[in-house]
Amino acid sequence: MDNTTPTHFVRKIIDDDIRQGRCPDGIHTRFPPEPNGFLHIGHAKAICLNFGMAAEYRGKCNLRFDDTNPEKEDTKYVEAIQDDVRWLGFDWEDRLFFASDYFARLFGFAVELIEQGKAYVDSMSAEQIREYRGTLTEPGTDSPWRDRPVAENLDLFHRMKAGEFADGELVLRAKIDMAAANLNMRDPVIYRIRRTSHYRTGDDWCIYPMYDFTQCLSDALEHVTHSLCSLEFEDHRPLYDWFIDNLDTPSRPRQYEFARLNLEYTVLSKRKLIELVEDGHMGGWDDPRMPTLSGLRRRGFTPGSIREFCERIGLTKNDTWIDAGVLEHVIRDELSVAAPRRMAVLRPLKVVIDNYPDDKEEMLDAANHPQDPSMGTRKVPFSKVLYIERDDFMEDAPKKFFRLAPGREVRLRYAYFITCNEVVRDDKTGEVIELRCSHDPATRGGSAPDGRKVKGTLHWVSAGHARRAQARLYDRLFSAANPDRGDQDWKSCINPDSLETLDGCLIEPDLAQAEPGQRFQFERLGYFCADREDWRQDRPVFNRIVTLRDTWAKITAAGSSPRRQGSR
Repeated sequence: MDNTTPTHFVRKIIDDDIRQGRCPDGIHTRFPPEPNGFLHIGHAKAICLNFGMAAEYRGKCNLRFDDTNPEKEDTKYVEAIQDDVRWLGFDWEDRLFFASDYFARLFGFAVELIEQGKAYVDSMSAEQIREYRGTLTEPGTDSPWRDRPVAENLDLFHRMKAGEFADGELVLRAKIDMAAANLNMRDPVIYRIRRTSHYRTGDDWCIYPMYDFTQCLSDALEHVTHSLCSLEFEDHRPLYDWFIDNLDTPSRPRQYEFARLNLEYTVLSKRKLIELVEDGHMGGWDDPRMPTLSGLRRRGFTPGSIREFCERIGLTKNDTWIDAGVLEHVIRDELSVAAPRRMAVLRPLKVVIDNYPDDKEEMLDAANHPQDPSMGTRKVPFSKVLYIERDDFMEDAPKKFFRLAPGREVRLRYAYFITCNEVVRDDKTGEVIELRCSHDPATRGGSAPDGRKVKGTLHWVSAGHARRAQARLYDRLFSAANPDRGDQDWKSCINPDSLETLDGCLIEPDLAQAEPGQRFQFERLGYFCADREDWRQDRPVFNRIVTLRDTWAKITAAGSSPRRQGSR
């Protein structure tokens, strides 16, 4: 770690462990997702922490799938999770593991506990076990089966494995303390019967270990030194340690907890994300409004921006809510430097330059980046008929409106000064459909020889050269910063304007040649990404990643819809 790297409590723990000689073989961490859904931005924090600490201290990090619940797991999730971890820039090398790899050894550990008299087979139902468990203020009650003889427990457990009993008929419980203040220590269930085919082991097993039993022992089998997990598992740490202390494991990992990521204007509950998809609120797990890594990737976020975001928010032991603007600010910072500039018009308004020759066309020089000459220039076609942004014209313009208005002169980016002379309306609706303008030929390139200045500079596209495209403008998924808080129905906070689709957009001709996933700054409009899924050269689709600056707070404070966020 260099002197510029911000420290946090996990770094301090690791530094102390190294000084005390507790890690003679180096730091070893793991990222243990369940293959029952897609990863989201909250998982990115855990991925960056585990793989990041291993890299920083020249250690190792495993990718291990906690696949002990066959009813919800699938190979498609395994593949998607691996894709996400690789996309973030991390590599587990040859250390890809599955909890199902250890089913036989976990079974052996359970037998070892039974033989020590520290586990028993219970015949109570799940409802009875909950009833006997007690409360936070009242101790639990021993199961009638708690004192079964060791031999009987061994026989029943082997018969459970052999498939002689129905789901829920028997469970294996650790024998700890039914009066413990920590409810997790009140004889927790460590094995249950599930007659469900497993996506990896098929029908080899009909009993499956519970999470708390599996995690600590898998860590021990893999020689993990630092088991880093989110804060909700803090109360589970005594149970984690109890299993390690009472079994002959090849190593002794230690668990440390950190606050999970809570991001405003979204939800990170896997159950709620599933509801959003299954109820049709979202177009899928990779919908660019989703906080999933696949959704963020499709929207145009970069792996570097996600890693920088996770580093910037830091690591604490206290739950905090992170302003969504922090994530947006990070990607703006990156794309401000890296994204080439292009011109596009989202809501076109026709402009005819009356004093420009009908048959003339020019190819004007345009910088690909105003601050980075190394990115070079491109040629932009110019002609008599153009399109500008409809919002860039106002007929009855206030004093501080510096764009186009009747009688007002503005600069066309890279081109000429133009003046609006006439407004053409639709005969039926009265809507402005065309502006008749004149240009000053002496201002080619955007400056006047006589030194006169204009305050407005507009982007534009040539009517005869522009390509039609679709733009998808994304805003925050929820209108409330914390949709989970209070008694409100979280679904009632879904922002109805989180997606606006514009089909009549016009773009520079070379934008139609963009590669799926390629990012640009559309000048004065924001940062956009060529959609990875729906892209076609004959029908380009661009997703807005973020606006040029955060206008959400100003817009929502005024009580208006955020549907037309933009930058000028």
